[in-house]
Amino acid sequence: MTWLDPGHFLRGVAWRDEDGQPVRADPGDLDRLPWDVLERAGVPVGVRLEFVAYGADAVELHYRAEPGDVPHAFGLWADGRQWAEVLADPADESVVRLELPPAQGPFTVYPPESQSPHFLGIRGLGGRIEPAPPRPRWLVHGDSITEGWWSTRPAHAWPAAAGRALGLDTVNLGHAGAGRGELAVAQHLARVPAEALTLAFGTNCWGCTPFTPPLLTETARAFLALVRQGHPRTPLLVLSPVLRPAAEQAPNPLGATLAELRDALEDVVRERIAAGDERLALLPGHGLLGPEHLADGLHPNDEGHAVLADAVATAMGELLSRREAGRPRAAGGDATHGLRRAG
Repeated sequence: MTWLDPGHFLRGVAWRDEDGQPVRADPGDLDRLPWDVLERAGVPVGVRLEFVAYGADAVELHYRAEPGDVPHAFGLWADGRQWAEVLADPADESVVRLELPPAQGPFTVYPPESQSPHFLGIRGLGGRIEPAPPRPRWLVHGDSITEGWWSTRPAHAWPAAAGRALGLDTVNLGHAGAGRGELAVAQHLARVPAEALTLAFGTNCWGCTPFTPPLLTETARAFLALVRQGHPRTPLLVLSPVLRPAAEQAPNPLGATLAELRDALEDVVRERIAAGDERLALLPGHGLLGPEHLADGLHPNDEGHAVLADAVATAMGELLSRREAGRPRAAGGDATHGLRRAG
């Protein structure tokens, strides 16, 4: 039972550092990033292992993790559902075993990303395993909501759930505390090959670093222009800020409400669509979630993440379908038809 190189099984990866470990920002261009983006870029959010099994009845993972006293949760998924979860005792280095159902897969293992696991090896027991076939890459950029905060497991975060529904290789580039239209990040996104993109930022432009609507307008214009330099024809969905009750009508230090900032961001997207960007779509965030979907008044709970995943998967699926069918984009339209709304 030879240990296999886990690097071939990793998915959700845009960049790797000099040690071959996944990172969520371009390691050759880190000096231009704000500290919060840089800090979160080192956490392997959304990184997972995917494989197919031929006769194997279990898989073992050899890994190292950051020290701590929280059990390490590994979830095994296939066919859109969780088949098993193993809670491993916290240890700096360990081997975890996951029993497989009698199927070929493909299987996905969601590791305890908050412990920043470093995988040393993977092997099948009772048979062999191989890396799962690659899927189209979907870059998802945003803030802590995109990063999956308050979801109880990595697999429940809306980008992970929507990616499963769409059959895409989700690369989670949400950076908690950031997502303010950082132009260096836009250039990073532009350099990564992808078949689909989603941008979901704006709520931190109300509080963490206050923006005015005109400032957000120009920032969003510049951000989209830079992304489009690398992805001129890639389907791109923009999700505007979701409900944040305390900020909707409350002025920030510069006098702007979240509602006004949301309008500014949405207007920029509609402006580009009207100018001819037919592979760009807008998913208005307000109205997708109700207060019951928020764990802390800001971040969605598991139900909220599921609602967002459903909305994004529907809108992204429609955008991808238009690309495949070659249908023209109606100027100024929003990708909201058929979405399940809540609240």
